[in-house]
Amino acid sequence: MTDLTPQQLAEACAEAMFAKDTATQELEMQVVAIAPGRASITMPVSKRMIQGHDSCHGGYIFTLADSAFAFACNTYNAVTVGAGCTIDYLAPAKLGDRLTAHAVECSRSGRTGVYDVAVENQHGTTVALFRGRSHQVRGTLLPETQTETKKQQTESTQ
Repeated sequence: MTDLTPQQLAEACAEAMFAKDTATQELEMQVVAIAPGRASITMPVSKRMIQGHDSCHGGYIFTLADSAFAFACNTYNAVTVGAGCTIDYLAPAKLGDRLTAHAVECSRSGRTGVYDVAVENQHGTTVALFRGRSHQVRGTLLPETQTETKKQQTESTQ
């Protein structure tokens, strides 16, 4: 299908997803690392995210973990969606914290996968643990011509 390395393909898929992911963009998330089956995404905890107990609403933490899960399971240029997930909240996140979600592929076989995501604050305290199950559907993130163009751009900068 393409001559991109697995790392180049993962990066191109992340760029394509991020360009269309307004939810991730609007919450000021940033993809800080991407590799086949892996993604790390950061998000600052802002005032609009604080709930009645003076900590970050769990829905925002879930959204960060879910975004890292989505980016990790879409690194192979096969459109992949969430089939189910669980999350455990372990510690509160506070206003001004910078959260990072690290997603790691545990299993990928056929059209399904399992991914673990750890969300931690800037001090390394684990705030939440998320496990997602993915399901590959029809389609690709990148057309063939886009993967070839990306390969040529990468080679010209080396």
